Amino acid sequence: MSDVIGALRVLSPVPGTALPLSSVPDPVFSQAMVGPGVAIHPEPGQEGGQEGRQEAVAPIAGTLVKLHPHAFVVLSRDGSRGVLVHLGIDTVQLAGEGFTLLAAEGDAVEAGTPVVRWSPGSVAAQGKPSVVPVIALDARPGDLGDVASGGVGLGDHLFTWG
Repeated sequence: MSDVIGALRVLSPVPGTALPLSSVPDPVFSQAMVGPGVAIHPEPGQEGGQEGRQEAVAPIAGTLVKLHPHAFVVLSRDGSRGVLVHLGIDTVQLAGEGFTLLAAEGDAVEAGTPVVRWSPGSVAAQGKPSVVPVIALDARPGDLGDVASGGVGLGDHLFTWG
């Protein structure tokens, strides 16, 4: 990775409660194997159905380099940093059920651009944790600063990288 000047501001892709990655019930995320970040626990009461569906948005401006119904990666405009948003744990097993893509792989996005519509309540009803890890890919733990905790709204500041 090349030297990067300036911090990248990463926004919350979903509303909920920001907690440490160690709270995620999956060792790949809880042990920061793919990078450091923050876990967002969706607000209670999102039981699914149309009213419980919400948009997950791009946490940074850049290009959607990977897009699956349950997860996506946005590469920063300068190509130096990627942010992974994973909607729930073990949700790949749902084979896209309950997720609607709102963008396409390769799209240029701004921070806050809707990427996927999903229902945390429906994920939980199918026995999967609805927690959303937001990961700074290939970063070191000390690379993140100004990390949010507690309640965050859609598009609120989550952490800075660099």
